[in-house]
Amino acid sequence: MTDRELLELAAKAAGLKIDKSPHNGGGTKNDGFDLLGNAVLDWHNNIRWNPLTDDGDALRLAVDLGLLSHPTIPHEQAIAKFTGAKSLHAATRRAIVRAATEIGRAMA
Repeated sequence: MTDRELLELAAKAAGLKIDKSPHNGGGTKNDGFDLLGNAVLDWHNNIRWNPLTDDGDALRLAVDLGLLSHPTIPHEQAIAKFTGAKSLHAATRRAIVRAATEIGRAMA
């Protein structure tokens, strides 16, 4: 799954709408992403979102989806190991987005 696909499903899980409107500054082939791969939530107000690269976006996503809550019984737990990550921060952001992606996928 590409980073773009991860971000689209994570945004869905978080209730965020990626701005793909051709009348909103993105042009006629607006796919909702800028040249750096950030999801654009609002072209006019320059609101970009990328929890894969931004710690604040990742933390807000985790909190909004309850990923940092203490589990109650019965609970589910998921553990994933990422190899090749450039840093622990990048691996943590990717884990948050992947968890959100699964929530978004289940919403389909």
